[in-house]
Order: sequence, then C-alpha cells, then structure tokens
Amino acid sequence: MATMGDTIFALASGGLPAAVAIIRVSGPQAAPILQRLTGKPLPTPRRAIRSRIEDPATGETLDDGLVLWFPGPASFTGEDVVEFQLHGGRAVVAGVLEVLGREGLRPAEAGEFARRAFGSGRLDLTEVEGLADLVNAETAAQRRQALRQMEGALGRQYDAWREELLRAQAYLEAAIDFSEEDLPADLEAEVTSLVASANRGIGDHLADGRRGEILRDGFRIAIVGAPNSGKSSLLNALARREAAIVSERAGTTRDVIEVRMDLAGYPVILADTAGLRDSDDEIEQEGIRRAKAHAAGADLRLAIFSAEVWPDQDAATLALVGPDTLSVLNKVDLMDKEEECQAPTRGLIPISARGGRGVDLLLARIAEEVRTRTTGNGDGAAMTRTRHRRALESCQSALARFVSAEGVELRAEELRTAAQALGTLTGRVGVEELLDVIFRDFCIGK
Repeated sequence: MATMGDTIFALASGGLPAAVAIIRVSGPQAAPILQRLTGKPLPTPRRAIRSRIEDPATGETLDDGLVLWFPGPASFTGEDVVEFQLHGGRAVVAGVLEVLGREGLRPAEAGEFARRAFGSGRLDLTEVEGLADLVNAETAAQRRQALRQMEGALGRQYDAWREELLRAQAYLEAAIDFSEEDLPADLEAEVTSLVASANRGIGDHLADGRRGEILRDGFRIAIVGAPNSGKSSLLNALARREAAIVSERAGTTRDVIEVRMDLAGYPVILADTAGLRDSDDEIEQEGIRRAKAHAAGADLRLAIFSAEVWPDQDAATLALVGPDTLSVLNKVDLMDKEEECQAPTRGLIPISARGGRGVDLLLARIAEEVRTRTTGNGDGAAMTRTRHRRALESCQSALARFVSAEGVELRAEELRTAAQALGTLTGRVGVEELLDVIFRDFCIGK
C-alpha cells in the first residue's frame, strides 16, 4: 500500500454502462485537478455544481456532469477529496480516467480510501470493518449491524474498557513512582473496582453466542433425515426455487447442497444433506459422514420425519435431535386429520413440502429462532470477527494474571498488556501487521 503523499483516483461505481458513474480523487492534487478539468475556481465545499469536464491538454469536452469538493480534514479520507458524478457510458468514464492518469494521479488500490481514512484518524479499525460489512451486506439485519459498527458503537465500547484499564494502570504506576508519598487509602479498592468492571463487561461480550459473527457470515441450518423423508423438497420449498434434485430414488442427495437466502431480513445458509441410513455404498457413506458433520456445525437443525413411516421414527435422525433442533413431520397430506393433529403434541411441526401446507408456519418458526439467536438483548454492539474474540480473550488472560500477580510492578505490567490487547481492536496500538489483512478485501474506491 502506497503512502498518503500522492494523489489517487478510483471509479467508485458504474463499472458497466449505467446512468451515473462516480470517480473520486483524494490527495494534495485534488483541488488543482478539479480546477484544471472544469476551468473554474473551487466550488463551495460539499455543494454539487454542474460543470463541463474537459481535457486540459486539448480543451475537448469529455462530459457535462456534477462535481463536489470536500476540503480536508473534513472529508472521508481526511485529505482534499473531489468527486466527479458523470454519465456512465464507457467512453465518458474511459476519457476522464485517461486524463487523470496523464495528469500524474495514481489509481487507488483496493481499500486505499478507507486506509487513508484510518491513517488520518477519521475511522478506527472497527469502523473500517463496519464499512466493509456494509458494502457486502445482503440482508436488512446485516445492514443494521454494519451501520451500527461503522458509526462507532463497537469501537466506543472497546475504548471504554481500555480507558478503565488505563486508569487502573495509572493508579498503580503512581503507587510505584510515589511509594513514599501519602497516596489515597482507597487506591487499591479503586483499581480492583475498575479491573472488575472491565473484566465483567468483556466476559458478557464474549458470552454472546457468537451472534454478531453468525449474523455477518450467515445463520447455518442443516436439513437432516432419512432417505425419501422430503429433505430436498423442503429445501426447494423454503428457498422457493428448484435448488435440489427431487427423486423417489433413495440416496439421490450424496453431498451437501447449500442455498443462501434472506429470511425475514436475516442471512440464512440452508443445507440439504444426504439421507441417514446404513449403506454399503462408499460414496453414500461419505455423504452420510458429511451430513452428520454439517449437522454438528450448524446453528440450527431441521430433523425431517416422514408421515409414511411415522410414528416409527428412524433412530439415526432421532440421534441428531437436540436443543438446537426443530423436528418436522413431512408428507402430512398422506395422513388423516386426526393423526396430523397429534404431531404438535409430540413436538413436531406438520407440513407437506411438496403441497406447501404448513411451510409458512415452519418459516415463521425458523425466522423466530434466527432472530432470537442473532439479536441478543440490545445491550451493545456485537463482535463480528474472530480477531475481536481473540484480542478480548488475550485481554482477559492478562486480567486473570493480574489478579494472581504478586507485586505492584507485575500487576501494572499485566494491566498494560490487557490495555494493549484492547488497543489492537480499534488500531490504537500495534496493528501494523493487521492492516493489509483488513483492507485487502475492500473493493476499489473504498
């Protein structure tokens, strides 16, 4: 990643022919470039004006569009920024990009705009990650979570815990530096209280059931059951498309088939798995092994039982029924009404996957499960990445050592280690080795 000394540009949108293309320029040459391409003085900051965009070398008009001027530091990157809003035709975009390159500007690398915003202090690392999640959000719930993180909710929480630990560390440092002075008698109690408060908050944050990570990556649901219980039909019914092959022949599904879907605003990854049964076929055996492994790693299981054999439910499927399972009785159209009515009393949701009966009720039950496990109690922003969890666990380990450490110097050192772990979350300290990893997944122009 290049330094912030040069001026960069990027096509932020409109890569294909479209009504509007946006080209952003950031760096010390942004203002001169704007003046050279428009032939006008700098406009009022943050106010769009209509202007001809011209090639300064030839005077040829390239487009008639809108331009905006964002002087630093009150811009996204903290530098001077110009935005050209152009007609989206290929010739227009190519012409302007060619001129910018000829004028000595450099195309931005992926994530470079966001990295400059971080470097100038406009965003911390959690806000940068929130921006990346917002760009990639596919559902309303993902959008809400990403916006909250991008607006600083997660960073403020981490900074609050770090501030408590820094205050406790300062008190201990005072006890070291001024050991012969008359320090307040309640200093030790204050240190203990600050550390306990931060440790308690971090512990609650870690014990959130991975709700933020699940919401970001997708809530995983595995459909399990015996061959011909209707798993593939149910997958198609829930996905509302023919995603899996449906056949009367047992063992048709031999590998895991995944479908991503938006369920009531929440991201869900629905998986159809191989039928559970004893088999001498090596390929089918591997499919069954994968089915069980997928079920074990899922956030929720749908255990499908067929009304054709019920109540003689198969033992292999029953073995996978647990707290994170919804049990479903499929093909109830083959039963009489009295038998069907007995299903809910036995903990089964009656449906007919092919006929559609009960599918909406099942969808509502699944949506409620997803909502409950990803929303939490609203007491703060949820962590969204494994690096957050590792840094917080490292912080807690240091706090545990603090409690058992003997000597004020050792205790102060453990608090310093704990505070540094929290600082890596927002980028306050020691994160240089993380930057390339965090920014490389951004699209060009962000």
